[in-house]
Amino acid sequence: MSEPIPSLPSARSLPLLPAARYRGIAGAAPAWQPPAWFVPQLLLPLAAFVAANVVLLGLGGDRWLADRLFAWQGHRWALQDAMLTSGIIHEGGKRLSALAWIGVLACLAAVWRRPDRTRLRRPLACLALSVLLSTLLVSVLKHRLQVDCPWDLAAYGGTRPYLGLFEARPAWLHASGCFPAGHASAGYAWVALYFFFLSTRRDWRWYGLGIGLAAGLVFGVSQQLRGAHFLSHDVWSLMLCWLVALLLHRASIRWSLARAALAARRNALAASSAGAGRSVAR
Repeated sequence: MSEPIPSLPSARSLPLLPAARYRGIAGAAPAWQPPAWFVPQLLLPLAAFVAANVVLLGLGGDRWLADRLFAWQGHRWALQDAMLTSGIIHEGGKRLSALAWIGVLACLAAVWRRPDRTRLRRPLACLALSVLLSTLLVSVLKHRLQVDCPWDLAAYGGTRPYLGLFEARPAWLHASGCFPAGHASAGYAWVALYFFFLSTRRDWRWYGLGIGLAAGLVFGVSQQLRGAHFLSHDVWSLMLCWLVALLLHRASIRWSLARAALAARRNALAASSAGAGRSVAR
């Protein structure tokens, strides 16, 4: 016979000791430990986002950079309608991002019909949904938040006064739609490639992140040279795109685990029923 397992003392019989003394005792609540993804994927990006806003909005970094870009172009937005910034990067960039998204949908449709590619279905679906939701979210916020473009401001050749992000807007000043940066979001939305490769080919995740950051940076800098956005507008777009991609990635993992657990329970019930049927037959 196996040795009997001794019973543990009840919680009432334990002496009153500091919480640290109860570690390892059955029934004691363990200290919360953040999951491995929490710090690098959420906490650090949020900390960088807050620090960037302190510099750009709190300390005037936005206007400092815009002043220099405006002066560099001869105190006018000389690149506002230039072929490179307006035609190629702005218009062409939007089309390129849209074509890339259609390509992801085509890949998703292709793997959906192949049983040997089932592991790519969830990452591709998350990638397509993340890019779509990120750009839609930024677009909705652009039309709801009343923030002006640099080219609208009196300091940069426009007619409007500068108002901070959280300042009250006079009733006579009609709404503008320059925050967050919509065109930059068409590039930054592709930071979702980090999570796509994290699920499919982990070694490539940094390349995926680099593609999204590079595309958003090119689109964003081009718009700043045109006078369409401050740098903080791009920072907010990047953070929104990252959060959407992260939340979808985590939700998809939980959904996959829930489906696997449900399938395991169904298999266990089926096996138990089959075993009970064989016992009755005997």
